[in-house]
Order: sequence, then C-alpha cells, then structure tokens
Amino acid sequence: MRKTDLSLNRRQVLGAAAAAVAMPALLPAGALAQDKYPSRPITLIAPWPAGGSSDGVLRALAQSASKTLGVPAVVENKPGVGGTLGASAMLQVRPDGYTVTQLPLGIYRLPHMQTMPFDPVKDITHIVCLTGYTFGIACTADAPFKTLKDMVAYAKANPGKLEYGHTGTGTTPHLAIEEFSEKAGIQLNPIPYKGSAEIMQAILGGHIRMMSGTTEFAPHVVSGKLRLLATLGSQRNKAFPDVPTVKESGWDTITESPFGIGGPKGMDPAVVKVLHDAFKATLDDPEVKATFDKFYQPTVYMNTADYTAYAARTFAAEKATIERLGLAKKS
Repeated sequence: MRKTDLSLNRRQVLGAAAAAVAMPALLPAGALAQDKYPSRPITLIAPWPAGGSSDGVLRALAQSASKTLGVPAVVENKPGVGGTLGASAMLQVRPDGYTVTQLPLGIYRLPHMQTMPFDPVKDITHIVCLTGYTFGIACTADAPFKTLKDMVAYAKANPGKLEYGHTGTGTTPHLAIEEFSEKAGIQLNPIPYKGSAEIMQAILGGHIRMMSGTTEFAPHVVSGKLRLLATLGSQRNKAFPDVPTVKESGWDTITESPFGIGGPKGMDPAVVKVLHDAFKATLDDPEVKATFDKFYQPTVYMNTADYTAYAARTFAAEKATIERLGLAKKS
C-alpha cells in the first residue's frame, strides 16, 4: 500500500473519532439519555372526594414526598365506584412513575363482586404500604340506643328500618357491617355515599342515624354530636379506650385495612425504588405523623416485595369472604 493511502486512512479514522466525540454536543440532551426521574410533577390519585380523611392523609403524604422527590406531587380526586377509579386509571397511563394512586382494600374485593377493568395483582405495581384505616360504627347522639348490643336489639325490633351510611357498595365499611349484621341476625338499611365527607354531612344533618366508616367521626364523637358504638379492629382504638370492639361486644368480626401507593404494571424497578424511598421517608415527617394522629390512623409500612405479596394474599382472601357472604358475581 502506498504511503499516501496510509496517511489517508489515518486521517479518516481520526476524523471519524473526532466526529464521534463532537456529536453529543450537537444532539439534544434527551437523545443522550433518559431524563433523570423525576423531572416533572407527579400525580397521586385519591379515589375519594376532597375533604374526607383519605383525602387529608393523601395530601399530607404528597406534600411530604415532594420534599424528597424534588418535584410537586399533586393530588387528583377521582371519587366513585367504591374507591376503584384510581386502579382503573392505571390501565390508561404510561408506567413512567408520573401517575400513581392510593390502593384501598376495595380494589381486591370488587373484582369478585362485579366485572372490573383491572386485575389488582397483575395490572398494578405495588410500591409501598404506608398506613391503614380505623373503622367504627357511630350513631347520632339522640339515637334510641347507647351500645352496640342496644342497637342490635333495636334493629331486631325494627327490621330494615335502621339505616346506616357507608362509602359505597362493596367497600370495607359496607361489607364489614353486612358481615356483622349476618352474624348478629339483623337487617339494616344500607345507604351508599361517594366518600366519608358526604357521610358526615348526612349524619350530622340528621338524614341518617348511623354510619360505618373511618375515623372522620372522631372529632364529632369527642364533641358529643355522635356516639361511637364500637370499633372494628382487632384491638381497641387508643383514642377511645372505653369503646369496645365489635368482637368484644360478642360478634366475631374484625376489619382492618392497610393502604399504600401503586402504579401501573411494567414500571422500571429504579423508578419504583425512588417512589418507595420518597414515600417511606414521609413516615418520619412530623406533619404526616400529626395527620395520622388527627385521623387516628396507625403507621402500617410494607416494602415493595412485602406489599406485592400482601396484594396476592388479600385478593384470594377477599374472594373467600365474598363467596361466604353470597355476594360473588355471576359467572
């Protein structure tokens, strides 16, 4: 090969190398690598109306997580269908971590009762569990009964005439009372509402005499406007140590309801970790702790792996409960 050919080849190689080095400067930043996550606001869906306990807790969590994430986490309310609209929305969004939702217990139950567009195990990435509801049965201060046993006696004497509000057909406050009613041998009149805020308006306005719900009733029990008949957990609530559980009152019904944050299936594990760590950090935030205390909610932490396993177990357990109550959808 001639010397001039060697010089030409060497110049070509060096020129190509220089072009490769210079090319990044000519390309837009987005073409070089994925934007660092997160680089824009994140939407957290609250599948309940604004103003209730769930909304308040989720807003506190979102505000706290924003500090760690470095971008705003914005709560978007999507009430209805027993708190399942957040899970349904996960089918429509990209698994990029910019839209997540609260995962209430009802998402594991309603698919066994009616046709739903999602599978809570296969279609959702379970990111982190953070807290849980305390459920109770409360009545107006002028109701003609003072204890749960008194209420059962009144209901037996007036079958179908005693109404109670709940947060939607198939939700935990609804099914907890249906299971209790079955064991107590009474017939109550259930009235569904879109969320806890609507229930409180109804019972404080005298439109219903009793409610099954989370602890949004607590300040009104303290003020004397409402009477707490029983709580539904395995232990008495520390805020109301003199109020018995339903089980203590004689009926074997225990209802507890952890909840956390989830996204669509197919999320990048690195993005899941960022979200997990940011929301886990909220549990040490004094403002979040104060909000939990305000609504009498405990801290119930599960990491991504444990929360995913919990979802599969709960989905199977809810199927058994629904079938036992005779509420399973027709095949």
